[in-house]
Amino acid sequence: MIARLPVFPLATVLFPGLVLPLHIFEERYRALVRHLVGLPEGAPREFGVVAIQSGWEVAPAGPGDRATPGAGKVTLHEVGCTAELRQVTELADGGFDIVTVGRRRFRIAEVDDSTEPYLTADVEWLPDPGGTDEVADLLAARVIAVFRQYLGLIRSDPEEISEQLPEDPTVLSHLVAATAALTVDDRQRLLAIDDTASRLRAELRLLNREAALLRQVRAVPVPLAELASPPTPN
Repeated sequence: MIARLPVFPLATVLFPGLVLPLHIFEERYRALVRHLVGLPEGAPREFGVVAIQSGWEVAPAGPGDRATPGAGKVTLHEVGCTAELRQVTELADGGFDIVTVGRRRFRIAEVDDSTEPYLTADVEWLPDPGGTDEVADLLAARVIAVFRQYLGLIRSDPEEISEQLPEDPTVLSHLVAATAALTVDDRQRLLAIDDTASRLRAELRLLNREAALLRQVRAVPVPLAELASPPTPN
């Protein structure tokens, strides 16, 4: 099923169920927020968040160092996630602070940059895994164990490490993908995976890779003199 969706390019990847606060200051995206707020009661107030492959999410500066609405040119990744508008605070300068929650994944079929001040796109909804998957359940238990080890390497507060993690494999896979210190490309690849078991397998590989790098860095102390001096050119 193809649907038309407003699109917000960002230098980040949004996953279903994750909270994304945004400060809206460009006029084209102010128009997007006004459009969503003005929808009839009960209509879904959501827009697509898509990670930028190249370019900038903020339009190039015009006269007076102000962004020129509609002037930014970006290349987007193919798969994104809708952000459902949950809270809107209008600011004195006409901008907005909003709180959104990731809802559902989609694949872009075609982008339109001429109909509205902001980008819109024809999108295809991607499957949302449901039901019981024994393989995903087993992988989820392994991911939780490895993720806790990983958190122990990057956090100093034991209470943060012992925080409750979701038991639902799909919810867990989205949380780990959004929380681990991964690159945008890594997160994008995880978002594009359709089934939970495959996403959890990929996360196991990434977490083991990151944990190994963290252990290696900690095992090789850097002299303070090197930290205080600029690198020597080759």
